[in-house]
Amino acid sequence: MRIGVDVGGTNTDAVLMDGGRVLAWTKQPTSADVEGGVTAAIRAVLEDSGTSAAHVSSVMIGTTHFVNALVERRELDRVGVLRLASPSGEALPPLTGWPEDLAACIGRHYHLLPGGYEVDGREMAPLDEVRLRDAALDLKARGIAAIAVSCAFSPINAAMEQRAAALLREVWPEAAITLSSEIGRIGFIERENSAILNAALTSLATRVVRSFGRAVAALGIEAPLFISQNDGTLVSAAQAEAYPVMTMGSGPTNSMRGAAFLSGVADAIVMDVGGTTTDIGVLASGYPRESSISVDIGGARTNFRMPDILAIGLGGGTRIHLDPALYEAGEPAGAALRVGPDSVGYRLAQEGMLFGGQTLTASDIALRTGQADFGDPALLPAMSDAVVAAVDGRIRAILEEGLDRMKTGRDKVTILAVGGGNFLIPDSLGGAAQVIRPPHAVVANAVGAAIAQVGAQVERVVSYDALAREEAIEQVAALAREQVLAAGGDPASLILADVEETYLSYLPGRAVQIRVRAVADLAFEAPAGGEAAAIGVPHEA
Repeated sequence: MRIGVDVGGTNTDAVLMDGGRVLAWTKQPTSADVEGGVTAAIRAVLEDSGTSAAHVSSVMIGTTHFVNALVERRELDRVGVLRLASPSGEALPPLTGWPEDLAACIGRHYHLLPGGYEVDGREMAPLDEVRLRDAALDLKARGIAAIAVSCAFSPINAAMEQRAAALLREVWPEAAITLSSEIGRIGFIERENSAILNAALTSLATRVVRSFGRAVAALGIEAPLFISQNDGTLVSAAQAEAYPVMTMGSGPTNSMRGAAFLSGVADAIVMDVGGTTTDIGVLASGYPRESSISVDIGGARTNFRMPDILAIGLGGGTRIHLDPALYEAGEPAGAALRVGPDSVGYRLAQEGMLFGGQTLTASDIALRTGQADFGDPALLPAMSDAVVAAVDGRIRAILEEGLDRMKTGRDKVTILAVGGGNFLIPDSLGGAAQVIRPPHAVVANAVGAAIAQVGAQVERVVSYDALAREEAIEQVAALAREQVLAAGGDPASLILADVEETYLSYLPGRAVQIRVRAVADLAFEAPAGGEAAAIGVPHEA
């Protein structure tokens, strides 16, 4: 028995699964303290199915708390940044290009120190340990306990960042240290931004993840707790506390993985419709397509692993902007009709006309056209067929435009419609071969969390002049397999999900960056390394 939970800003969804069967599911309001909503959701699926807590073998939780905190500028720690790249790395100081309100929350507490490497791995400047200790003492005196360390080309050689971390722990053992080489990829500013954001989430990650643990323990569940990552795999609770940015995209990723599992379709475009937005992503071999460009998180450019997701302002609570005087007129023209992007969100049950409110929403139109089957049709205002058709056509156009933006070819594709607002997606769309609504589509996100696998991604920069291609790839793949097994993966189900080669033309000797991702089902045993075992954490060269 496995329990999957997805904690959203409005609802906390949960499912209880026995193998591949969904035994029970629920939607509960997300509580302000997180713990209450998770406890209510898990208790509901246990009670509905008559299952004892002793029969639960694992609990998997996905959450949007961390990305919401960044977007909403709340509960963020002040961060001290130590950049090892001087003198050449002083042109653009840390937090350059950040939104001013986000930078103000985190603070501009940085030290530019000698260090770093050239692109070919040669040392650019030696690490000045005396200045590093002085910087650590300065941050300690200011009470800044979250520290991000960035070093030029540390994904090629992480030794200088690791030495800096060791010195920081000597000066300040209680500090929470994030190394950029453990978070991002080559691309200094984006990697440093990723490390700063991770450090800013330190205290929030500790509170949220531990509240999950308390919720599980309060129900008498002694099974291990896992947190889902951006790529659809799992990390231990301890790893989620250390690397919260690696879980920020887990919401849409869980929905996509759940959609693939529930439908049996491995290659498709998933439309996950919530109350405010529709997240559109591409499934390739059952996994979300990874973004190949810098991802904007809260206004800061980053380069850690994130799914390639297009979020559009259309959901069940999206406002329909139309003068009530035109409800029974002919077809509204141009600017007279606007769909979103604002939404009533979780207030749909109070403000939507189908529940007696005064705001016309996308759900009202869906009820009028027969796509939705909740609410009271008698509460809807009188609207001409031409007006309904115009609004419905505008919604269809928004969805079709989003589909076109995510497609990579001219051929028609399969659409998997999931999420609580999936009724907004019509049964046929331009560019779609078919629209499939899998069973339990409204809780596909929780299903995705429940069926998540353990995984590991290993990256190495190698020279094919020094090592044969097949041997180099196998060495990196062996490291990925080893990490998956150490994390509690089942050897019988272990596969290489992705092997990627990127030729680095600016390096000598046919240099190539090899990236291998391996995944496996949980063996339902405690990881060999205990709670702190690294599950799915990227290993940088």
